[in-house]
Order: sequence, then C-alpha cells, then structure tokens
Amino acid sequence: MPASALPRRELSRLAADCLEVAERGAAVARRGFRAHAAIREKSAHDLVTPFDEATQAELLAILADRHPGVPVVAEEGGDPNGALPRGLAFCVDPIDGTTNFAHGHPVWAVSVGVLFDGEPIAGGLVAPCLATTWHGYHGADGGLAMRNGERCSVSETTDLDRALLATGFPPDRSQGPYDNFASFVAVKRRARAVRRCGSAAIDIAFVADGTYDGYWERRLHIWDSTAAAALVLAAGGRITALDGGPARLERGHIVVTNGAIHDQLVAAVASDPGPIVKD
Repeated sequence: MPASALPRRELSRLAADCLEVAERGAAVARRGFRAHAAIREKSAHDLVTPFDEATQAELLAILADRHPGVPVVAEEGGDPNGALPRGLAFCVDPIDGTTNFAHGHPVWAVSVGVLFDGEPIAGGLVAPCLATTWHGYHGADGGLAMRNGERCSVSETTDLDRALLATGFPPDRSQGPYDNFASFVAVKRRARAVRRCGSAAIDIAFVADGTYDGYWERRLHIWDSTAAAALVLAAGGRITALDGGPARLERGHIVVTNGAIHDQLVAAVASDPGPIVKD
C-alpha cells in the first residue's frame, strides 16, 4: 500500500484525535453493554442495536466539529459498495463486533480510522471491556503503533506451524467460498492455532501488537479494517489481497500478517477447495 505523503506531525495528530474520538464513542457504547438493548437484523445474522446508532451519532458529531468538511465513511447507513472519497476521509465503525456486544460478549471495539486516497494512514481503537486501546499512524517516512500508550510491533514468528492466527466468517454463510469454511479448515491443519473472536478490528489490531501472527478474512467492509490496518502497517506488518496481490480494503478479502509468515499464509488460504475471491 502506498504511504501518505502527509507530514509526520499531521499524522500523529490525526492518530491521537482518532483515539480520543473513539474513547468518547466508547463511553456511549459502554452504557449499553449487557443492558439488554433491543436488537434488529439489518439482514440475516447482521445485527444492529440502538447503541450502534447512538455511538455513531456521537462520533460523527465530534468529527464534524473538529474536522468540518472532511467526509466520513460510516457503518450505520453507509453504502458498502460506494466509491471511497479522494483525499482525506474518516472511516468509522461505532461497534465492531455488534453480535458480541448484543449478547454480552466482551470482545468488541469502537474504531475510528483515517483514509487518504482510499489508503489507511491512521487510526484509534478502544475495546472497553478488554481495557485496551490502540492508536497509530503510517506514513512515507515511517510510523508508530501504540497499545495502551506503549509502542508495539508485530511478532517475529517465521513459521506458519508455530503461528497463532485469527479469522472470521461473514453474516451470510450460505455458500462458499465466501463462507470461509474451507479456508478455515485448510489453515487450521497447518497453523499452531486459529482463533475466531468476532471483531475484525480487534483481530487486526492483535496482529499489530504481536498477539496474533496473522489474520485473513473474506467480505469485510472498509470500516471494519481501516483503523487497525493503519496500525499493522505502522507496526511493520504486511497486508495483501487473498492471492498476495495489492490489498483493496474496500473489497474486503485480505491477508494481514507480521510479514514473515505472509507468503505461507497466502499459500495455505489458496490451498482450500474454493477459488480465491478477487472481486
């Protein structure tokens, strides 16, 4: 992914801003956790609660005040197939892991990222129930990734058979290869372990801080991955499409790793019975 030419000072300011905005959004969401909020289905298995909407409203209001005129791509009401803005734009997921949130499971996060010409350059994530935050930026002259205020980096694992990985499954699991089942089995046979925790943003952030060695998934949305993807690049990791080609986060089929196991994971994902999805 090409790095933004924005100066380091501006990138650092954007990353800090993303974290602060995400923290304020998390304060709204946290009030609804385990509060038996009403649940609606946007589509089969794809949930939304009033706290997704209230948190997004808070995030959008703060961003409009601090960055007037800068476009925002947001989950609730957003068009997953819409064209990405050129130049600077924010990308917001008010609650990544809504199914977890709705059922009282603690793995969910508020994610605020920054795109420049469609590429991730900065982000902040807050996982209130895990007492964990991440923020950072990625630019032409390097970057910085932070977990709970301390610098972090990707792992040094070099062999897939020693790797701890993560993946996920889309709401519509009615047919392959989009269901990701075959890839899961193929990779599970090779890796030390594969986790499925239900929040793409946290999974990718765990690659950035070295908890996971890699992650892959199909059919993500741009708001799921923007903030955490910027952190992975800042922490020294690598992101590609499933076939190892250039990543397009808006297409949602990605492999994210520490870099050292990347080609091995791409090959393992490609070994499943279903074709690599490029669209």
